Amino acid sequence: MKAHHPRRVLTAAALVGLTALVATGCGSAPDNAGGQNSKAAKAESAADLGGMEELVAAAEKEGKLNVYALAPDWANYGEMIAAFEKKYAIEVNNEDPGGSSQGALNAAAKRKGQERAVDALDLGTSYMQEAKKQGLLAPYKVKGWGDIPDAQKQPDASFMNNYGGYISIGCDAKAVKNCPETYRDLLKPEYRNKVALNGDPTESSSALAAVIAASLAAGGSLDDAQPGLDFFQELRKKGNFVPAKSTLATIQQGETPISIDWDYLNLGYGQKLEPKGVDWQVVVPADGLYARYYNQGVNKYAPHPAAARLWLEFIYSPEGQNIWLKGFSRPALLEAMKKDGTADKAAVARIPEVHGTPQAPTAEQEAKAKETVVQGWGKAVS
Repeated sequence: MKAHHPRRVLTAAALVGLTALVATGCGSAPDNAGGQNSKAAKAESAADLGGMEELVAAAEKEGKLNVYALAPDWANYGEMIAAFEKKYAIEVNNEDPGGSSQGALNAAAKRKGQERAVDALDLGTSYMQEAKKQGLLAPYKVKGWGDIPDAQKQPDASFMNNYGGYISIGCDAKAVKNCPETYRDLLKPEYRNKVALNGDPTESSSALAAVIAASLAAGGSLDDAQPGLDFFQELRKKGNFVPAKSTLATIQQGETPISIDWDYLNLGYGQKLEPKGVDWQVVVPADGLYARYYNQGVNKYAPHPAAARLWLEFIYSPEGQNIWLKGFSRPALLEAMKKDGTADKAAVARIPEVHGTPQAPTAEQEAKAKETVVQGWGKAVS
């Protein structure tokens, strides 16, 4: 695997810039089912339950945690889940690991009070904002709340940034003679039937981000995603766009030899594909330098409210944050951990560096972009 970054090499300063830029941000059973009357369901911090020991005891008594669409290869979620289960007597039910942010939001909205409802949500900003609008989020402040930059958390503690990265282009250097380095390169005839996204941008936050980044590359702005739709329409007309969802499997099979995705996903794919003989190179395109964080929140109607809160405590602990780092992503508490010495230095060194100032939308800009893409994507690629 090679992490290749022409003209835009991610630097430590750019990591700080990423933090500063991401400012924002089945029928149902009765709502009282599944522990909604418990003390844990009303806790806004571990202190409300008497401290971490009491939270752990309550969570292990529940014994289960329901999450949704947490792909094992996504930002190292496989290790995150395994480490949580090993540390606590709690079984994690990860439904539809290959699912989307929209699927997770639907699961939370439609299963209020059900035992199979989602306990904690990992969503892109526009989807998390929608969850907030629907009243699905319970306020909760993890132990490290004070160290999370103000720009990366909601004042009411409804949700907070989790991990982030940059949109990148991954390429199988053995299957593609000249790997693309920019969005403009992707329009070249040599990439016919080779360029794919990680999902449908009307449902997937990562694919939506790819369209917004394409808009920036095409002269658009964070307030106007239409140039991104126009770009993919041109890509489709030239025969370069592959409608299949890009995954580790499709890359290995040669179905999607070029994939536009988050850098931490592409770099993670490269790490797994290298032993299989795939030379997966990763570039952060200079003409679409786009950064974003995902977010974490507790479902107000979680059937396992203590486990949901313990899950957040684990994710935002040094152990959990270092697991994100090992997955090539940039955790919300990275700067604080670098200062106090708890960050895994080897993992930090493996994070790709970039020069330049990335662009990142506000929650309102991302919501507007999503609306534009939802309305126009089908026409653009049909």
